Amino acid sequence: MSTLDVARAELALGVLYLNKAEARDKICRTIQYGAKFLSDGQPGTAQNVEKSTSLARKVFRLFKFINDLHVLINPNAPGTPLPLILLGKSKNALLSTYLFLDQFVWLGRSGIYKNNERTELIFRISFYCWMGSSICTTLVEIGELGRLSSSMKKLEKELKNTDKYKNEQYRSKLQKSNERSLSLIKAGMDIVVAVGLLQLAPKKVTPRVTGAFGFVSSLISCYQLLPSPPKDKAS
Repeated sequence: MSTLDVARAELALGVLYLNKAEARDKICRTIQYGAKFLSDGQPGTAQNVEKSTSLARKVFRLFKFINDLHVLINPNAPGTPLPLILLGKSKNALLSTYLFLDQFVWLGRSGIYKNNERTELIFRISFYCWMGSSICTTLVEIGELGRLSSSMKKLEKELKNTDKYKNEQYRSKLQKSNERSLSLIKAGMDIVVAVGLLQLAPKKVTPRVTGAFGFVSSLISCYQLLPSPPKDKAS
């Protein structure tokens, strides 16, 4: 491929990435928590950026709760243990509730709904739901990593006298393991963010700590949404 072809392909991937509402939301989330880290909860330009970006993100999430409702009623993959099924369904139910309630928070924060006290109550309930969904995600990822680890060890025994990294099935399981490990780290960070936003441990999880964890969690989300580069065609 020529340099121009490479540039075109990279720009096409960039356009594909930015066309996703989810990707734009996560970019805004990165800005939001980066600003929170800089402001450390103190009034100023950084805090204004954090608040305005947080409000803007809510528009991207209007009616997004339908996505998790759809996943909630869909059947699970055959062979999934019942505890993991229940945790997965709980995660979807809690996340869908959070996104549904978040719409009312947006109405309150934008001035359409005038009851500030009730808006704050809905905000807290919604974030408890989000924290609950992050806890469920953490437990699901731990369980799935355990299942993957067992199947990989079994496969390693079968491939004892060969190079396991040349085996397509092993490489696929290893990739899934890496992806789930990253999701586990992200979910753990999101729990800390929720604790910080709900001020459940204000002395330990300060606005700066919340901002740092939220910023790294957002970068992971942005990375997870990156489209796969096209494979080079054989000449």
